[in-house]
Amino acid sequence: MRHVAFVRNLNQGQRGHVTTADLVAAFVEAGCHDPAPFQSNGTVVFAGDAERAQDAALVLAARAGVEREIFTLTLDEVRAIVTDHAPAPDAARRELTLHAGGPITLGPRAQDEAARRRCTLLESADGWTVTLNERERESNATPVIERLSGAAATSRGLPTLARLIARLGHT
Repeated sequence: MRHVAFVRNLNQGQRGHVTTADLVAAFVEAGCHDPAPFQSNGTVVFAGDAERAQDAALVLAARAGVEREIFTLTLDEVRAIVTDHAPAPDAARRELTLHAGGPITLGPRAQDEAARRRCTLLESADGWTVTLNERERESNATPVIERLSGAAATSRGLPTLARLIARLGHT
């Protein structure tokens, strides 16, 4: 089975961050098969067990001194989210946020918190939420979801995920 790993707060090649080669090596050492990095934002598609991504986090910490949370979804789950949200006229302003908590309740309290950060919560399931930003090219969901879930989170824009599926989403 293929998975997508989303490494939190990792910009490959920037000062203080690991290189793409180091990131791929950590996934290989952790037992992930055929890790393929996508862009330079800590997104990796790999084959094997999802738990291996957590092992990659430990390898990164041990080898590079970089401690980062890694969240995973199956490639099929990412494809389904993209398929559901890409046809929307506002798709360019949507983003997927992964987190360690369960589903976020999309009630008034959560929507008020999102509105303070100029976004709206659209859909939530175990470990992920899709949001809509007020403006294009903004990413506001991570702090909202971290506050609501009480756990670390990381986000990727829907256009980025659509490109990922187009490039690496073949079965």
